[in-house]
Amino acid sequence: MRRLIPFLAGLATAACQLPDSDNDRIRIAVAKFQHETCTFCPGGDTEIEDWLRYSEPLTGDSLLASGEYVRGFADRAREFGDVELVPLTSPIGVFGGSSRSWNSEETFEHFLSSMIDELRQAPPVDAVYLALHGAMAVRNVPRPEAEIARRFREVVGNDVPIAGSFDLHGNEDEEFLRWADFAFVTKRYPHYDAYIQGERAARALRLAALGRYRSTTATRKPGIITATVLQWTGQSPSMDIMERARRWEARVPHAYVSVFYGYPWSDVPDVGATVHVMTHDDSQLANEIADDMNEYFWRVREDFAVGGYPGPEEAARIVAEAVSEGAVPVAVGDHSDRPGDATHILEAFRSAGISRVLYATITSPATLDSLQAAGAGAGDTFAGSIGGFTPSGGAPATIEGRLEYLGEALGYDHVAVISFGQGDAVILTPTYEQVLYPEALEIGPLKPEEFDIFVVKSRVHFRRGFDETGYARTVVVVEAPEPFVGTTFLDALPYEHVDLGQLYPYGTPLDRR
Repeated sequence: MRRLIPFLAGLATAACQLPDSDNDRIRIAVAKFQHETCTFCPGGDTEIEDWLRYSEPLTGDSLLASGEYVRGFADRAREFGDVELVPLTSPIGVFGGSSRSWNSEETFEHFLSSMIDELRQAPPVDAVYLALHGAMAVRNVPRPEAEIARRFREVVGNDVPIAGSFDLHGNEDEEFLRWADFAFVTKRYPHYDAYIQGERAARALRLAALGRYRSTTATRKPGIITATVLQWTGQSPSMDIMERARRWEARVPHAYVSVFYGYPWSDVPDVGATVHVMTHDDSQLANEIADDMNEYFWRVREDFAVGGYPGPEEAARIVAEAVSEGAVPVAVGDHSDRPGDATHILEAFRSAGISRVLYATITSPATLDSLQAAGAGAGDTFAGSIGGFTPSGGAPATIEGRLEYLGEALGYDHVAVISFGQGDAVILTPTYEQVLYPEALEIGPLKPEEFDIFVVKSRVHFRRGFDETGYARTVVVVEAPEPFVGTTFLDALPYEHVDLGQLYPYGTPLDRR
């Protein structure tokens, strides 16, 4: 449990008064540094230029409008009327997203030290908001988000409240709350509530800055590791865990209960599920809630952490049956393909004679480079190989068809759309792309309504647009053959910083033996 922020005297009077001048305004520094790091993914370390490939770091109003967490925080803070936001120049995204491997220590230090230097040069602030992810992995920095909070704490001192907002796939332990006062984590996967968590952070920080909230915290690690595909909050017990957290928050005034499910593809020591609890000046209550959440996690561990999915051939049978019954569109989640280049499903569906499939997308940078070098354009014939350039991706798939589009789409300078087979098409991208909505596939001449089946590289997020909207009548999640990168078989991964023997379902935590 982190040390307590000194409780300011006269809080009842200060709580109700808006400032009379700019000198009375609550100044809150805002910074953003988010990455979900797949340390087992190929491609080498993530360097500074990877963060700058598509955008320079943002500051000012541009930063305050970037992403749901920050927008939620900024919108709510501005509504209070007594808050002044101090945006610090922040990187906004890395090329390749969660398919990128370790951030180098130089990269991490480059962006963090820039924020810290900017904070030092600014007038003093009354609070700090950090829009983080929780699953960043950095060479030689075991707990990056905690290190970020520690570095900010060094500048602002012990009496200035710090809050972080996180993705529920974060890997955290008690170290973050050693340096910060609040951690707000999304409770839904897909993450519909990132904006809400930003709003909650704004309220809590303002109350703490006014002396109306004295944060006491408790952290628990249930000792459970699970693949993210099993964490969908549309099913039990995942939805029940989050509902239990919401119920505590509804019953107990001023309690915040944040739950991380963890991100197993970061080889870091704090991997796995975590519970963070914050209460107003009530350490006993914080520990009571944390213990309850911890024990509930353990009671439902088997259903939460153990599961399996059909392989490509079995999925082909399921999809063919759905098509024959008219249960289309079918959304197929290729959940384990972190690099995005796997061709297993394409080959299985082609062998089964399944047609009218849109493969969205397959990572194939070499193919895109060759098309651009040849000056190819829409209408050209295509005969070549796509995907399959990493060990987990299978063999490259050879297709013959027609180039329908080559140009900008999905945030990339160049993607390609190739039609082939019996009404099939594939979208080639330069790196992993997770398509969430059917309308995102309206690229060039592509019309989603012309396809019966959509194969996307996604675990759960695709349910936003393909499942939970009612768009797809059938949803199939597919497991990959070996070698494994992002599957449910976590014991196939070459962890160096994680002892699976102390994490369920591969072992038993020491404190539960």
